[in-house]
Amino acid sequence: MGGIQARFKLDWPGFGLDVDLDLPARGVTALFGHSGSGKTTLLRCIAGLERAPQGRLTVNGAVWQDDTHWLPTHQRPLGYVFQEASLFPHLTVLGNLRYGLQRSGGSAMQHTTDPNAALEAAIELLGIRPLLERKPDRLSGGERQRVSMARALALRPRLLLMDEPLAALDHQRKQEILPYLERLHRALDIPVLYVSHAPDEVARLADHIVVLEAGRAVATGALTETLARLDLPIQLGEDVGVVLDAVVGERDAAWHLARVEFPGGSLWVRDGGHALGDPVRVRILARDVSIALQPVTGTSIQNCLPATVEQMAGDHHPALSLLRLHVGPSPLLARLTQRSASGLGLVPGMPVWVQIKAVALIG
Repeated sequence: MGGIQARFKLDWPGFGLDVDLDLPARGVTALFGHSGSGKTTLLRCIAGLERAPQGRLTVNGAVWQDDTHWLPTHQRPLGYVFQEASLFPHLTVLGNLRYGLQRSGGSAMQHTTDPNAALEAAIELLGIRPLLERKPDRLSGGERQRVSMARALALRPRLLLMDEPLAALDHQRKQEILPYLERLHRALDIPVLYVSHAPDEVARLADHIVVLEAGRAVATGALTETLARLDLPIQLGEDVGVVLDAVVGERDAAWHLARVEFPGGSLWVRDGGHALGDPVRVRILARDVSIALQPVTGTSIQNCLPATVEQMAGDHHPALSLLRLHVGPSPLLARLTQRSASGLGLVPGMPVWVQIKAVALIG
């Protein structure tokens, strides 16, 4: 059986973990939730750093843990990237990378036919060749994290675990490292579990999402459909919205815009420099979507599309309503006041026009 099957139960004073998950064999799965929801605890169970006595874990058919079998952490073919890079200050970047291979010993050699080739591939993928002779005190926070990722990838792991790798970085350093995370996303053919409480990171990087709350998985599924659920148990507030996969269909060099096409329609966005045909990802927040009963003219809003109201629900404030719509087969969320929804006579199944005030091109 492919993918990851993870069942863990822990009972600690004041906290319990109880999950039974079936996750994809490839791509990035975000473990998402507020602080204290159990994200890191679940990751540590998967790594074997926390022992759940009655747990079960299989990775692409290999049993790492069940009632009779326990594979210790150093024998699990995984890479682990922590919030802090934890590099040896007296070693160069290359020395840190080589030390990681030596420390893994037989475990690394067992799963890597040519560790030097794996190390070279990781160096190229993370773009750290110019850093190899530097020591950690001469690296930025983002550069240290790239070295940490290369160290994890050099082992050719069958599973990569990332525990909020951007949490300790400021905004500028996060923007520097995100393209490298996207590069990993495209290049790796192994599953990646990515812990985060930041909706923008999840929207940019994840394919699949597990929403954790109080040690339970309260929602799980493909990112696009899960974020578009009106009953998503975790409250995202101003960050509620959808993520759509699209393709660049046209570029308007005169106005520095690009038209991206998704199933059901197209959108004009700021030109990100992508070539025609490039796959991209866009994020549309519910607060940036308004509703009209007829096509609107004489407005600065460039994106106006036909849609159908699918569901309506209350929002985090009694004055607000959250709508799930469909533009063709693609889901969309809109936030408006209950008064506006009533004034427009909105009901499920009703055809409308959506005006999209802002679209973020995120990858």
